[in-house]
Amino acid sequence: MTGTKTLRGAAAAGAAAVLLAGCGSPSERAGGGEGDEGVVTLRVGATPVPHAEILEFVDERLAADAGLAVDVVEYTDYNQPNAALAEGELDANYYQTVPFLEEYLEGNPGTDLSYVEDVHLEAFGLYSESVTDLEDLPEGARIAVPNDPSNMDRALRLLAENGVVTLAEDTRGQASESDIEGSPLNVSVTAVEAAQLPRSLQDVEAAVVNGNYALEADLPAAAHTLAREETEDNPYANGLVVRAQDRDSPELERLNELLHSEEVRDFMEERWQGIVIPAGRASD
Repeated sequence: MTGTKTLRGAAAAGAAAVLLAGCGSPSERAGGGEGDEGVVTLRVGATPVPHAEILEFVDERLAADAGLAVDVVEYTDYNQPNAALAEGELDANYYQTVPFLEEYLEGNPGTDLSYVEDVHLEAFGLYSESVTDLEDLPEGARIAVPNDPSNMDRALRLLAENGVVTLAEDTRGQASESDIEGSPLNVSVTAVEAAQLPRSLQDVEAAVVNGNYALEADLPAAAHTLAREETEDNPYANGLVVRAQDRDSPELERLNELLHSEEVRDFMEERWQGIVIPAGRASD
């Protein structure tokens, strides 16, 4: 999915409302703000690969000419960057999909975050250390999938599309283990915290791994890729997320423009050779 989508939670209440109301502009919140040379520093939370690498490329090659500096704060947990953004510790984060953000906002009423625009797609892969081809997946194979709802749904659909399992028809984008109606090979599916999936390959026959964690563990080179998501019309692109009140911030708009620049698109394509795929528009 490409384009801009805004997600707004209910109005913040109590202490959360006071905290958010007390936040100034991104430049005021961002570790020293606007310096002597008029450069605005933005604190952006990201997972290490590829998001932090992309942001570091922007900071090193492009940001200064746009009057920006990007302070990249790395996280390995999927929930911390949203909490840090909502609490004013960050100006933006870059690591998640629209379905993941929707799930987070449903579980955290009063949090008012906005998805700005798709930047790139990382296709999920089904990886194995012991099996070299999907057709050789053994009877009773153990398969690990992410344990958070939006990514579990995505993983189970990849398995279903490749004939490993069959799912109930009416899952409405939230398929879980209970929606598995059958499997030709009687595979067993185990939910694992997403960051631990690469390590789980030692204990299972295969695992569906999020793109960023697969890249971080070098799975495309170190393991066998049994199946990969289709990329066309894929709704799971990753993009920049900000507080809704900051959506029109000129500094954040400039950062978003840089993330869609031809230089960044070329960097993604050369650095990750088709595993990280630019999404959304390209700047002129």
